[in-house]
Amino acid sequence: MTAQLSSLDPRILARGKEFFVSIAGEAPSVFNKGWWTGKVMDWAMKNEDFKVQMFRFVDVLPYLTTAESLSRHIEEYFSGDDTSLPDVLKWGATKTTFGGGLVAKVLNKTIRSNIESMARQFIIGQTSKEAVKGIRKLRKQGFAFVLDLLGEATVSGVESRAYRDGYLTVLDAIQQELKKWKPLDNGDNDHDWGHAPMVNVAVKPSAFYSQSKPVDLEGTVEGMMAGIEPVYKKVMEMGGFLCIDMESLSYKEATVELFKRLRQKYPEYPHLGLVLQAYLRSVDDDVRHLLDWARAHELPISIRLVKGAYWDYETVIAKQNGWPVPVWTHKPETDMAYERVARMILENADICHFACASHNIRTLSAVMETAAALKVPEDRYEFQVLYGMAEPVRKGLKNVARRVRLYCPYGDLLPGMAYLVRRLLENTANESFLKQTFVDEADMDRLLENPEITLGRQLAGRSEPEESVQEGVSRFTNFPVVDFTIEAERRAFPAAIASVRGRLGETIPLWINGQAVTTEDQLASYNPADPSEIIGSVCQAGVHEIDTAIEAASEAYLSWRDVAPEKRSAVLFKAARYLEENMHELCALQVLEIGKQWDQAHADVGEAIDFLEYYAREMIRLGQPRRMGRAPGEMSRLMYQGKGVAAVIAPWNFPLAISVGMVSAAIVSGCSVVYKPSGLSSCIGQRLVDMWNAAGLPDGVFNYCPGRGSVMGDHLVDHPDVSVIAFTGSMEVGLRIQERAAVVQPGQQHCKRVIAEMGGKNATIIDDDADLDEAVPGVLYAAFGFQGQKCSACSRVIVLDAIYDRFVKRLSEAATSVKLGPSENPANVMGPVVDKGAQENVLRYVRIAEEEGNILVRHEVSDDLKATGGCYVPMTIVDGITSDHRLAQEEVFGPILAVMRAKDMKEAVEIANSTRFALTGAIYSRSPGNLEFASREFRVGNLYLNKPSVGALVERHAFGGFKLSGVGSKAGGPDYLVQFMDPRLVCENTIRRGFAPIEEDDEWVK
Repeated sequence: MTAQLSSLDPRILARGKEFFVSIAGEAPSVFNKGWWTGKVMDWAMKNEDFKVQMFRFVDVLPYLTTAESLSRHIEEYFSGDDTSLPDVLKWGATKTTFGGGLVAKVLNKTIRSNIESMARQFIIGQTSKEAVKGIRKLRKQGFAFVLDLLGEATVSGVESRAYRDGYLTVLDAIQQELKKWKPLDNGDNDHDWGHAPMVNVAVKPSAFYSQSKPVDLEGTVEGMMAGIEPVYKKVMEMGGFLCIDMESLSYKEATVELFKRLRQKYPEYPHLGLVLQAYLRSVDDDVRHLLDWARAHELPISIRLVKGAYWDYETVIAKQNGWPVPVWTHKPETDMAYERVARMILENADICHFACASHNIRTLSAVMETAAALKVPEDRYEFQVLYGMAEPVRKGLKNVARRVRLYCPYGDLLPGMAYLVRRLLENTANESFLKQTFVDEADMDRLLENPEITLGRQLAGRSEPEESVQEGVSRFTNFPVVDFTIEAERRAFPAAIASVRGRLGETIPLWINGQAVTTEDQLASYNPADPSEIIGSVCQAGVHEIDTAIEAASEAYLSWRDVAPEKRSAVLFKAARYLEENMHELCALQVLEIGKQWDQAHADVGEAIDFLEYYAREMIRLGQPRRMGRAPGEMSRLMYQGKGVAAVIAPWNFPLAISVGMVSAAIVSGCSVVYKPSGLSSCIGQRLVDMWNAAGLPDGVFNYCPGRGSVMGDHLVDHPDVSVIAFTGSMEVGLRIQERAAVVQPGQQHCKRVIAEMGGKNATIIDDDADLDEAVPGVLYAAFGFQGQKCSACSRVIVLDAIYDRFVKRLSEAATSVKLGPSENPANVMGPVVDKGAQENVLRYVRIAEEEGNILVRHEVSDDLKATGGCYVPMTIVDGITSDHRLAQEEVFGPILAVMRAKDMKEAVEIANSTRFALTGAIYSRSPGNLEFASREFRVGNLYLNKPSVGALVERHAFGGFKLSGVGSKAGGPDYLVQFMDPRLVCENTIRRGFAPIEEDDEWVK
């Protein structure tokens, strides 16, 4: 391929130079400094800080519906001493607040008008009438079109159907005009250029099915198909062309499958295309696969090749989740891939029509010369550019290639602003071809350079960054989030569930001092979605077994506390490897025993791995004696030792992560452990026995003792040989533990340390400028993900009055669109709640809701779901208007979300802070001032800005609250291990006969 491209390079360069000559003296209107847009682009390219603020302001503008709101945001975004600000924004930032009256109104109107006109530059119309008028104008200029409806972020079936209807409406309008249009370039038979349909429509498939998600490939494809097919039928009725756009990588596989099914269902209609993205590392395989499929099925296809519009998003998401970056990380690599793949498509022109979508003159020239060299007929390829951009390029293309189609977005300005921001970001990027050409005036030869040469120059002299290490181990990183775009991951879950299911029903013994111990008292753990399916029969520890376990732990502690910290950490590293090697089996067990969804189960095991990895590294750090003070002639060293026996009492909702976190913290700190898992998840808890055995932990250091709290709970807490109690659960039990632990029992020689995480009543605030495309699904997930059974789950959402009705409408519609059912089915976002745990949780929320006088509104639960014995989630939403209405407690199933009004941000924060709990909270806002205010005044342990209140990650979101949400340092944070240890200081006088050794000024003493 390199040789072929190199042989064409002289022709490509010649073609490109001719192209540049033909457009000399012209510039895209987007860079015209005489217009507002051009000025904004100029300012943005000169000042990165202004660029960020300006584009964020553009994004939020449609939500600023009052003069006061607009004025406040102008001031927040643009106030300061930056003299480079454009005058209107500088004045707006300083005058709108105190200028008042006419000044404010004029400035606000001017700014809004300019930004809205900037958006309209990239949108062919806001209504179908405007769109048809714009298309008519384009066709008179000799350009074809492809129409794209803005607003692809749908959160409910209602919105998906509205999106579909939006296409049908504009197609009806076009159909009325169609007979008046003459084919372009003397075409015939109602075809432009003699072969192309006159109507061309692009669709973003995820918008047609609000529940699209990679884990549910089949359900996603079916949902997309049901939504898009009516539009495709309308397009076929009009003799038009439908192109399926490619969105983010998470939808790629479903989008390709959707294309195949539509193409096979209507084999006689060839006018169906698919977009593929050259910036994906997989693009060669993607194109090759599609071409092979087309030949195997003898179905002609069309591919529109783009470079890609989500580069930043894909890069950031991959790095956040610990995945390999799926896109090329150097711009020339994308350009190389485009030329390489374009040739592949053109070589298969007999079965694949090619739409070359690019503004890059080097790329366009390469495609032209490659097509000429391969003698590809003109009717087998065309060129496409974006509406409102690169006018000189599109004119030059039309003169040379004739077949130029403009990609024309249309729709409301609200979603249009998101599209506008993407366009502005593309054009102000340093590597933007248009910017380099028309702003930077880069050298023509450099712009037309073979991208392989460009890449080589960029890579020359670059050195690979060294991996940071800490005391001989690599720096901590979170375990990667599961990526369900990978087929192997989707297949692994049902296979593991089937495998685990084949081994269910065994007796689960206690594990004390390295020995299995059975008892006559046994408790069946069952599948909450099918209570007849017994996961295991779990032996229950009584007082005798607890005494035996504590005795064994006390003996083991005496030797374990003196094991070198590095060696204790090594055990945790081995335990982490065990969990990694058994990931899918452990996930499957959670799916079956407690109803976790696939992604939630994987996240739980991943967090357990994170705790092991993080605490191991923390112990290495803390395990080094630390010099205290700098007085000469004296050496003071601070060191830590484990407190003693730790009683770990774990919850059911995070059965592995929280259990492993508390247990491993105690063990690596030099404590021994007596571990009591929840009765609802004791089979999962037993896997800690297997984990520690695989890691080589000495006998007696870890003892597995499930049991009935009413029988052995107080005894475990009260035992005089227990030094630490680590608990996660309800406030009532946590307070009881603290009360009993404060009593010094006969023979007790220490004060007991209690570490308790006791949940919360977590609030999310929705500002009047919040992006509801993010806020609605964020609240929905935080409130009802894993049936709402997370201590960090959102139970109250406080909405500013101006946006209240709009938010509640979208939230309610989104909630009714969610699929419910057994969690082993990936289509179901929310599965069954374990009945007892759910009942207690729900009744607590109902009591609180009644105290606040809220109306309770709930979805009905069908009798057949109630009959399972488990508790399915109907996702109750509580409206915030006071009423005398009360709902009987016995009628309630599933988590409840209270929705309340607030007149302003101050009142919203006051409501959020008004409970006895302070665990997590969240705020969705695009006001810098309100985000700063919330950060300062919204008093919770973990506050999330424009993120859901759930999903904390070890280290990154060290977790824990205060008030009655808990006592102790944050789990997964730098202070957590210290709670399990006693500090000791040894001070030595180093003076002998007036002589003291000369010492290095080191902070750490080895």
